Amino acid sequence: MFDFVSRYKRVIQLFLGLIAVTFMTWGIESYTRFTGGRDTVATVGSMEISQREFAEQLRAQQERIKRMFGSAIDSAALDSAEARRALLDSMIGQRLLLGELARAHMLMSQEAVIEMITQAPEFQENGQFSAALYSKYLAERNLTDQGNVAELQSQIPLQRLASVIAESAIPSRAVAGRLAALEAQQREVAEVRLNVQQFLPQVKVDDAKVKAHYEASSADYRTPERVRAEYVVLSAENLARQEPVAEADLRAAYQARAAEFRVEEQRRASHILLKSKEEGQKLLAEVKKSPGRFAELAKQHSQDPGSAAQGGDLGWFGRGMMIKPFEDAVFRLRQNDIELVGSEFGVHVLRVTGIQPGKARSFEEVRKELATELSRQRGAKRFAEAAETFSNTVYEQSDSLKPAAERFKLQVQASGWIDKSARQELGALDNPRLLTALFSADALKNRRNTDAIEVAPGMLVAARVLEHQPATQRKFEEVKDEIAQLLRQREASALAFKDGTAKLEKLRKGEDAGVKWGPPRMVSRRSAQGLSGDLVRRVVAADVSRLPAYVGAPLPDAGYVLLRISRVVETKAGAEPQDEQRFAGLMGTAQLDAYVASLRERTSISVNAATLEKK
Repeated sequence: MFDFVSRYKRVIQLFLGLIAVTFMTWGIESYTRFTGGRDTVATVGSMEISQREFAEQLRAQQERIKRMFGSAIDSAALDSAEARRALLDSMIGQRLLLGELARAHMLMSQEAVIEMITQAPEFQENGQFSAALYSKYLAERNLTDQGNVAELQSQIPLQRLASVIAESAIPSRAVAGRLAALEAQQREVAEVRLNVQQFLPQVKVDDAKVKAHYEASSADYRTPERVRAEYVVLSAENLARQEPVAEADLRAAYQARAAEFRVEEQRRASHILLKSKEEGQKLLAEVKKSPGRFAELAKQHSQDPGSAAQGGDLGWFGRGMMIKPFEDAVFRLRQNDIELVGSEFGVHVLRVTGIQPGKARSFEEVRKELATELSRQRGAKRFAEAAETFSNTVYEQSDSLKPAAERFKLQVQASGWIDKSARQELGALDNPRLLTALFSADALKNRRNTDAIEVAPGMLVAARVLEHQPATQRKFEEVKDEIAQLLRQREASALAFKDGTAKLEKLRKGEDAGVKWGPPRMVSRRSAQGLSGDLVRRVVAADVSRLPAYVGAPLPDAGYVLLRISRVVETKAGAEPQDEQRFAGLMGTAQLDAYVASLRERTSISVNAATLEKK
């Protein structure tokens, strides 16, 4: 596709930049950090997934989601049993594919990985690999030192294998059309919810049941081992704040890098891609006669599906981003000029829709950007110089963190009660290695400082235990009300399920179930109208050969829901080119899932369910 190829250079740069993320972790640290105890979460053939690896993957996944959604996401929802199981399934699937790669001798060598990173355009300066650019990239993304070259040796071939399998799925136009119709189909749905609260008055829980539950599940009512700690953080960011960048240094940096602050000319264009010159000349005449119809004609005739849906719009771009004949024409024409241009992809009816002249950004425009960059560079330099001394200080004067704090002008901070599950909001302390060190025998018994541990690039933390509480069994009197409420909730949920399924059976028989339906709404795969994903799947999968149709489902800890489907609205719209591409992606994913499922069938897999529980 022309639209894809025109952006190919940027795509490659981004891909290589992402691959480069874990290159910096290559070193002794990468091979020694996992040498402690490693309870096994699952075994896949001869390969293991350790508890520590699983915990770090879970934490990384939660951090990615938090960065995407910020405070809008409920932290507790990120650590549900469903989330843990989904992550483990994904890791098992990766292990299965890695096994195939290993058997086929398709894993990359260290030399090949390093070569790929050092040649990545994102990290080139004057034709050479720039360690500064690479370090800046890592620092901006707050990446931790967890991956290594060994991981890239498998992950890059893994991505390629998954891509090859997925891309081999090619749906027919008829299949894409039917899928598009099903996706657009609407079903009129009304609902009634049987809330668990309405069943609570019917539940009676006596002391014997509460006591029996406590005795059978006493492990669930233990206070975990925990500590209160003090800690100091040495970071490049904090060191940078101690030495503000002078005005003279900012101006000198601006003069030295003036060429970097020039914004090159940008142009915006639309095109209609056609197969032959005859088609192009015919459409060119039509466009010149009615320029206002350009977008309409692009949608009807363009052979570039990526831009056709946008009325031919290719967005803003600079030199070097388009194929040469096309680019030469765009940068030669004036705004709103229309011309016919040939290229290796076909014939383009081209229209220039915008021009932004090149200009140099002023000192005031880049002052903040320059100050941030120079401050970061100075902080990184000071951190590199101070890291070893900081580490030696907390080790040699292990009975206190004050000497290190005073020497580097740091604040000694105190934590609340924390346990070693790392499932709390701990800030700088929320690191598996640091928590392991805090709960070590030396830290607990002798109250010595932990080693200075790198929790993120450019950040070292040392901590010391202030107070320690061993794991203790909570007394029955402390938890009996909590248990009674839990048992009442469970029994009320069971009553709601029983009542809901009985009402569903009556409705399906055409009998009066005595329910009051809410207002109907049109639900489709594209528009859930407030229903959960599970309920939407039940609605669209329901047999509607006879209407009304009824669906029921339990609501975890909330009751039961009944759904009435009273009308089905079909669509005659066929699949658009972009739909075909999207369905090809869905079929590719399904094909990859099927391949992984076939590997599961012939591989011995065992899961230690207890290690998956939230502690």
